[in-house]
Amino acid sequence: MNSFQRSFAVAGAFLSLGILACDQSKAELDQTKAQLQAVTAERDALKTQVGALQGQVTTLTKQLSDANASLAAAQAPKPAAEASHTVSHHSARPTGSSSTAGTETSKPPEPTPQQVEQKAAEQKMTGRSSMNN
Repeated sequence: MNSFQRSFAVAGAFLSLGILACDQSKAELDQTKAQLQAVTAERDALKTQVGALQGQVTTLTKQLSDANASLAAAQAPKPAAEASHTVSHHSARPTGSSSTAGTETSKPPEPTPQQVEQKAAEQKMTGRSSMNN
């Protein structure tokens, strides 16, 4: 019987260690669950922020597109009939020496007040300007 008691004592010791190990595992599990809850809450908050920022980007992109369309409309070139007249006029110029050969310079027209205002709005939205005036 002595060996039976010894076996029983050894089994009891292993059982005690097993219970203690489970208690430590339970504490670690509880701690991990708490961390998971905290990380999940943080993730949800970040997802909300991303959604709000995506909405702002969409709004600002539309505003920029509208401003660029307005700017392009204000800077639209002359109608095709006038442009072809100007081109044909220059190509029909005589090649000999002329008293007006060196006096014609093509300067871009001065921007209108509306163009200046649009340029200022574009600079405010983007921090830079696409016009080279």
